[in-house]
Amino acid sequence: METEKYLSPEQHKEILRTLKSRFEKNMNRHNGLEWDNVLEKLEANPEKLWSLNEMERTEGEPDVIGFDEKAGEYIFCDCSAESPKGRRSVCYDREALESRKQHKPQTSAVDMAADIGIEILTEEQYRELQKLGCFDTKTSSWVKTPEKIRKLGGAIFCDRRYDTVFVYHNGAESYYAARGFRGLLRI
Repeated sequence: METEKYLSPEQHKEILRTLKSRFEKNMNRHNGLEWDNVLEKLEANPEKLWSLNEMERTEGEPDVIGFDEKAGEYIFCDCSAESPKGRRSVCYDREALESRKQHKPQTSAVDMAADIGIEILTEEQYRELQKLGCFDTKTSSWVKTPEKIRKLGGAIFCDRRYDTVFVYHNGAESYYAARGFRGLLRI
């Protein structure tokens, strides 16, 4: 089913209001950045605003976590305390989904990220996010898996326990109610 990537005027106003409020409440995530500059980028890229709305709808609580000077892009990331509720119980990718004979999840993390228009965090990006707060203390999140591991049937995920970020592995076809994924969007 193809989703129309369009926000109604009401949805447009609401997502901007939500993003502005979160931006102002969490200045530690984006020191030195100004909301008016972020807003200008958002208004110029309505398709990205749609993706941010999807991140919000799936309970990711997207927020600005940086600015890439070289690319001139703001970096948004899921900043929900736990792995986004609307993106849990998914296996890693399409190949893993198709390999399951029974009890298939609805979709995969890679497919869902593509549908939303976001990237799954890499392990390095996940570790950087953890410097901004304590995330995934009760859940875990799939992260972009190196091809070498994926070719052997595995996938990796991360969480935070004992004030430490851990990286683990599982079969890519596995899925759990407490494991989802976090996304990143550049605007």
